[in-house]
Parts: sequence; C-alpha cells; structure tokens
Amino acid sequence: MDNNQNIAQYYDQTLNHYQNWWRLNNNLAVHYGIWDKNTKGFQDALSNTNKILMEIANIKEGERILDAGCGVGGSAFYLARNRNASVKGITLSEKQLAYAEKKCKELKLESQVSFSIQDYTNTSFDNDSFDVIWAIESITSATDKQAFATEALRLLKPGGRLIIADYFKSNDNQVDNHSLLEKWRKLWSMAPFLTINNYQKIFTENGFQRVLNKDFTNQITPTAKRMYWSFLLGGPLAIAYNIFNKPSQYAKHHYKSGLYQYKSLQQKLWSYNVILFEKQRE
Repeated sequence: MDNNQNIAQYYDQTLNHYQNWWRLNNNLAVHYGIWDKNTKGFQDALSNTNKILMEIANIKEGERILDAGCGVGGSAFYLARNRNASVKGITLSEKQLAYAEKKCKELKLESQVSFSIQDYTNTSFDNDSFDVIWAIESITSATDKQAFATEALRLLKPGGRLIIADYFKSNDNQVDNHSLLEKWRKLWSMAPFLTINNYQKIFTENGFQRVLNKDFTNQITPTAKRMYWSFLLGGPLAIAYNIFNKPSQYAKHHYKSGLYQYKSLQQKLWSYNVILFEKQRE
C-alpha cells in the first residue's frame, strides 16, 4: 500500500474520533488550536489558528487560495467568509471530501469554495493558478517534500505565498529514548519529522525565499494537554471497545497519540512553527 492510501485510510478511519473529541461538527478543524490571552476556549483557539495564519500570509480580498490538505474544509470556509477568497481544497480522504462538500452546501459557499480528491504533490491545476498555498499540519505527511515544493512553485503566481503550520523535529541529533515521535507519526500516518533547517533547505533550493518563521509551541501547548487528557479519559473506553470489537487499523490505537505527542512535547523533541515562504519573482 502506498503512502497516499495510508493517509487516506487514517483520516477515513478516524473521522468519527475527531467528531467526538474535536467537536468537529462545530469547529470544522482537525488542527491544533493556538491560544493567547484573548482565547476563551477550545473552539476559539481553533479559529485563532486560521486567523493568525491569514494575517501572517497577508491574505487579501478576493485572492485565489489552494488549501493543500484541507481536512473537512474549515479553513477554506474561514477564508471565504473573512477575505472573500476563492478557495480550492484538496484531500486524499473520501470521507473528508463528503463531509466538506455537505458543509459547503449548508453554508451556501459553493460559489467560492470547492473540494476534490487530489495529491498535493501532483495536482490538476494550471500553472500560476494561486496567490496563496495554505497548508496546516498537512505537509508533515508528505514523504517527498521536494515534490511538494516543486508543485507549489508551479501552482503559485510570481510573488505568491506558501504558508505552512506544522510539527518540526527540534534537533537532528536529539535523543528520543522511548521513540515517542516515531510512535506518534505512525499513528497519524505521517512521514518522519524534519527540522526547520531541513524545510528551509528544501524550499529555498526549489525557488522559494523564507519570509518568516515563528514558533507557536507555547501557544499550542494547551491543545496538546487537551489531547493528553483525551488519552487519559478515553483510553480505558478505547481498550474496552477493542476487546469486544474489531476496530480498523488506525482506529484501534489512535487514542495513544494523545500520550505520545504530549510526552514528546514535554521533552522538547518537537516544536510547532508557522513558516511563510514566497515564490521568487523572475
């Protein structure tokens, strides 16, 4: 089975988990929430992630945006509503696609937002199609990040922006005695973690210049703690369910990710950063 199939199966098999623990029907997000002094709760933190990335990328009225790894469409809807943007969302998951399309109709945003099943390293869009490529916690799944960088360069107009919010390995030589990052990434069907420097090298060698890198690790820590509590509270229920049922491959041990991501964060094995790149003008 290739990696795209693994990713699709992960999101197909765990969508109901996000519906229960991430309050997906209300939040339309499967990403970490960014907290600040004005954040009033978890839903507010999830929305705040979209707001912060929108501001960092300086998204303007009416711009064309590709949401690369769109989940259930929450960011696309946010950008359409707050910047009158035209957004194309792509995912590998049939269940996410169905969910996003249903919600799009409910919100009456079909004239601005559309979704499709596509691989963000090899899309069907024309050259220079987008002003911005938006990627929240999705590029970490790509085993070939250079292929994504090449495709992003093709899709963006000259001077176009690529904004990435993701998990980054803190140090190439760090010691992870309990393989926490490896256990976590396998549960979420992610590729091996890379450092910020690894990312910068890949994208700058493929026609981008880095504009900004901002560390939001402290601001996402409350979300990481929430996931840890979901492990503590939901773990016994998951174990009992597994005994009496036959859960799917990813659903069976998904609850453990709350433990691994939080313990590895406590050990400072990874950081949460937002990076803005710009396609170099010719």
